[in-house]
Amino acid sequence: MNPFVLNLFDASHEQRIAGVTSFVGEDATGCFGIQANHARFMTTLVFGLARFRLATDDWQYLALPGAVAYFNNNELTISTRHFLIDTDLERISNLLEQQLIAEEENLRATKESLYKMEQAMLKRMLALNRKTGWQ
Repeated sequence: MNPFVLNLFDASHEQRIAGVTSFVGEDATGCFGIQANHARFMTTLVFGLARFRLATDDWQYLALPGAVAYFNNNELTISTRHFLIDTDLERISNLLEQQLIAEEENLRATKESLYKMEQAMLKRMLALNRKTGWQ
């Protein structure tokens, strides 16, 4: 089986993996697979697990909080905020779940902070309105 190259990019590092024989991912339309010499292809991957295989290895799992995947000239490039790679499905599933919980907590905290800022700004505008008679 002919190999291709998998390039992984996130906010803090990059990794180039040569000798990949197949990749399985999921986008909004469902699961798909890529092998060497695939036609040019671009999609957005959903939050979850993808997997890839090297010629002599078992599947390796790739945890992603969503990503852009682009295949061209026998190279698959995946750009995301963060990625994890592991050969153990259970371990990486647990790590992905922890990551999802942390991201949900960060999102909740951000929304709460924005709400508080909005409330403070409205109070300030009302105080200015009373003070200056601004309409």
